[in-house]
Amino acid sequence: MSSDLIPVIAAGTRWLLTAFPPAPGAFSHALAEAQARQAVTVAAALRYPTPLDAQLLHLLGPGGSARLDWLTGADHGGDADAGWRTWVDETVVSWAACLLAAPALAMDAHQLVDRGQAGEITRLARPGDHEHDAAPLLRHPDLLEPVAALHRELLLDLLDYENATLG
Repeated sequence: MSSDLIPVIAAGTRWLLTAFPPAPGAFSHALAEAQARQAVTVAAALRYPTPLDAQLLHLLGPGGSARLDWLTGADHGGDADAGWRTWVDETVVSWAACLLAAPALAMDAHQLVDRGQAGEITRLARPGDHEHDAAPLLRHPDLLEPVAALHRELLLDLLDYENATLG
């Protein structure tokens, strides 16, 4: 995976953890962060599959989190450290929400991009009790639905098309 995607992955992960906070405790936070990062990494690898795509992302910018913030009711007017929000890619976060809500979909997406790009996704695709306990909001399909619904059809179309051409 291109190192150009690191800011988008970091911002998408941070946005998900801000919007859907983990259970209290350092262990819960670490498990929730691992799940969010795995979802965002797979989504970013799908959205920007080539180095040229990643370079275009840096040239044009990812778009920011304004619509996602509005959708989830987040208010960041007094956030002095809001610069990271400009690196949030709405489509990547929406796709990550889809993957978090549906582990089977995460497996399909990972198989498509796993050419050494996305790494290990066990916590995302095969969550156990610890993962669910650590991130009950991040794993709740009903809570993720408004974000996931934004670009779900595009993700499903992409996976269907890729599976049809590979199969």
